[in-house]
Amino acid sequence: MKLTNYGRKEWLRATVCAALLLVLCVVLAVIVNAQAGLCLAVFVLVLWTAFAAFFRDPERKTPAGEKLLTSPADGVVRDIELIPNSNCGNEELATLFEGRDMLRIGIFLSVFDVHLNRAPCRMTVKFTSYKEGCFHDARDERAAKENESMILGGTGVIEGNEFPVAVKQISGAVARRIVCPVEPGTVLEKGERYGMIKFGSRTELYLPVKSNFTPAVSVGDRVFGGTTVIARFCVKQDTVTGQKTQTKIPS
Repeated sequence: MKLTNYGRKEWLRATVCAALLLVLCVVLAVIVNAQAGLCLAVFVLVLWTAFAAFFRDPERKTPAGEKLLTSPADGVVRDIELIPNSNCGNEELATLFEGRDMLRIGIFLSVFDVHLNRAPCRMTVKFTSYKEGCFHDARDERAAKENESMILGGTGVIEGNEFPVAVKQISGAVARRIVCPVEPGTVLEKGERYGMIKFGSRTELYLPVKSNFTPAVSVGDRVFGGTTVIARFCVKQDTVTGQKTQTKIPS
């Protein structure tokens, strides 16, 4: 099981603690009771495995096709909503979308999900914006606006077409640390790891409304970062004029 470097401190500390506890288990088994020592050792190993598994970093095969946007996180789609530009709650995000409204796809991550975040498409990072906040349960509707968060915003490119795109990492009731070491100017490839949220949390994808994007998921769908297609870029031909027309994203 490969572990992410984003959690190096945590799982190294957990390993040291587990090793010390296993030594105590051996002492307990020799001096007091062999069965008790063995049971405690098994419990320590199970606990360490569960903790380490949270920081697992599985290899993912990103689907081919430039027109496909993939999920930025593992989890379950909780909502797909139209967000007015004036109500997005972040000045840099509003500027990135140039006054246009946004389609927000919200994903809930439980403690059992992989918590790495991945770029949904090839994009050039324009800004990162951190906000201190509360720690409501990530399933609570207040979490999207009030919780601690980090927005990664930039310009995506598909077949020469540029468009604004952003991913928002949101802490939860258990999650207390957001990791996003990316700097403005960085070019991320589709499916590339760029950070993580430690323990239960929420991730949101923002795309422009009335654009050439159509959602490929529904509320309740389980998605996997870097592999599940979350939106498609479509340019349709007008059957009368033969001209390309934009596909509107439903609000």
